[in-house]
Amino acid sequence: MNQHIHCIINNCHYWVNGNKCSANEILVASDEFGDNRSDAIDATMAQQLTPTSAQSCMATCCKTFVPKGSNQKTSDGITKMA
Repeated sequence: MNQHIHCIINNCHYWVNGNKCSANEILVASDEFGDNRSDAIDATMAQQLTPTSAQSCMATCCKTFVPKGSNQKTSDGITKMA
């Protein structure tokens, strides 16, 4: 499958010119899930997570965000804040 994930958060490690996400995997979650879980929870854990629902796109967030220049390792070698 040839997908393009678009992102306009230009201070994310995965952001590339053309407003695209270069992450191999992303985790999109409900805001409630995001607010109550550590940033260490990411796409690599998706199989272990319980699905949740959201009422609109305004109630969702991307849990794959990594600030450019951070220094904590993730499974793909990219750093992520804990």
